[in-house]
Formats: sequence, structure tokens, C-alpha cells
Amino acid sequence: MPLNNVRRVVTSVDANDKAVVLFDGNNPHTVKRPDRPTTSHLLWVTGETPADISGPSDRAALAMGKIGIAPPASGSVFRIVDFPPVGPEVDKLDNNHLHHQIGDHAPSRGLPPRHPYMHRTLTIDYAIVMNGEIDMLLDDSEIHLKAGDVLIQQGTNHAWVNRGKEPCRIAFILIDSKEP
Repeated sequence: MPLNNVRRVVTSVDANDKAVVLFDGNNPHTVKRPDRPTTSHLLWVTGETPADISGPSDRAALAMGKIGIAPPASGSVFRIVDFPPVGPEVDKLDNNHLHHQIGDHAPSRGLPPRHPYMHRTLTIDYAIVMNGEIDMLLDDSEIHLKAGDVLIQQGTNHAWVNRGKEPCRIAFILIDSKEP
């Protein structure tokens, strides 16, 4: 069962202090990464805290091609990720596959990855499972999550593995943090 497009509605305040809708429609900022089967729908990015909420800019459009998994320093990122069921291709990847892509934004502490999709970021992550089911692998354990479950993750080593038959959709808000 394919997942629907993501409708994104963004509001702001215009020059006359009136609440207005800036954007309303299918989110145009979709990233299909060539090195893994996920599809990421980038919804919004901030580059500082407190966040700049002025002006009509599409902050997701400004970040396209410039942002990886982690948000900008002192910023945040809001995205929805679709995880298809994992196929046999993952078995051919090195366990450091995704961890190396995080680069300098990974915490300096932590155990070596035990799965190719395992990674960690210097972030606090709020995750809401919207559709489907998925397993989150940790260093030596895992947890099964299903639609409606909420996860708060604080800089932990983890991998998302969909062992089911249907795609899983998760909404993520990542906020830059300090070293744990």
C-alpha cells in the first residue's frame, strides 16, 4: 500500500499583522536518498534558537541539498520519513554505512554500530509513528513501534528497520543538542 503525499500548510503574519497562509499543498521537498530506500519529506528547518519566524521564505526550500539527517547548529528540522520494508540489499552494507554519513554531528561517545542503518546524532528527537510498524534497534536491544506510538530519543545509537510487509511513516522533529 503506497503512502499518500504529505500536505503542508504553513502560516505566518503579514506586514499588516494579519494571520495568513503562506503555503498550502503537497509538500514539494522530497528526498529519495540513493544509498537507502527511505523517502524523506522535508517540511521545515530552523537555523537558530529562538527561531526566526519572520518573512515569507520557505525554510525547507532554502535547506534542500544543504541538510542531512541532523538539523543546523542550534536549529531544528521537521520531516516525515517513509520506511519501506527492508530487503536483502541491507545485508550487503557495512555496519558503519549510515553512521559515517552523520560525520561531525555524531556524539563522540557510543558503541560501534551493529546494523548498516545504525546512527546517532547530537539531537533530541521527537518521533510519532503515523502509519505502519517498525523496529528501532538500540545497542543491544530493540523496541517495536506501531501507528500512534511516540518516541523521545536523546542522542542514542539507533537504526530503523521495517521488517513488515507495508511501509511505515514517521514524523520526526530533531532539535540540536549538547553532547550527552
